[in-house]
Amino acid sequence: MRIRLVHSTRYRYSPPAKGAIQLLRLTPRSHETQHVRFWRIEIDRDCVMKASEDFLGNVTHGFNVEGPLVELSIAVEGEVDVDEGSGVVRGTPEPFPPTLFLRETALTCPSSEIRAMALETSRQAGGDRLAMLHALMSRLHDGMTFEPEVTDAGTSAAQAFALGHGVCQDFAHVYLAAARCCGVPARYVSGYLLRDDGRTSQQAGHAWVEAHVEGLGWVGFDPANGVCPSENYLRIAVGMDYLGAAPVRGARQGGGDESLTVHIEVANASRQSQS
Repeated sequence: MRIRLVHSTRYRYSPPAKGAIQLLRLTPRSHETQHVRFWRIEIDRDCVMKASEDFLGNVTHGFNVEGPLVELSIAVEGEVDVDEGSGVVRGTPEPFPPTLFLRETALTCPSSEIRAMALETSRQAGGDRLAMLHALMSRLHDGMTFEPEVTDAGTSAAQAFALGHGVCQDFAHVYLAAARCCGVPARYVSGYLLRDDGRTSQQAGHAWVEAHVEGLGWVGFDPANGVCPSENYLRIAVGMDYLGAAPVRGARQGGGDESLTVHIEVANASRQSQS
């Protein structure tokens, strides 16, 4: 599958901001089932964009711009070949042992209800880690309702589980909290999903998780959709939670109200080239 992505982010400031600094995690890496054909990021202001990688091996780009800023736009475009891997991810940078991803964060701290659900799911799996992880994915998919735009980036796993609904990042946070309760290293994944219904326009990227299974390595699970990632999933970055893998993070100096407009197109480039 060849996935084509166009992702635009536009900030508007009123009154104008004096400046802004941004850190982007918007560039995928090639690995065993993912090959980046081309990728580019463009900023509509004069600035120097510095490429680097963070402590987890994610590709990052940092820049700062001086104002006055009325608008700031970030445009991403690229094509990536993705192969079917049954959710198993191999060939990625792994600077730390999997046990790092047992650590709780403010967004993934389990409530007593999450802990009870996780331990019950583990007991029912009878010690089979892979079976438990699949059961946990199904349980969250069936027990929570996906409702776009009902939570924000600061919603914790405990809050989302209590509400019983949320966006994909909420499903991922609850899954991370539950898996770590059972002693399974798990990490947050940000990326994009090519929809099966043919619709290419989207309001946001996608989020899922990867859990570590002895003998297999890192395996992906998407509790929001109840499936393991397939060739429709474009993997960008990993983190302990959303904040560690957020596509765009930054701050501005001065300015008043800030508005944000995001437009994403995820298309099957293989199909386009055949038509």
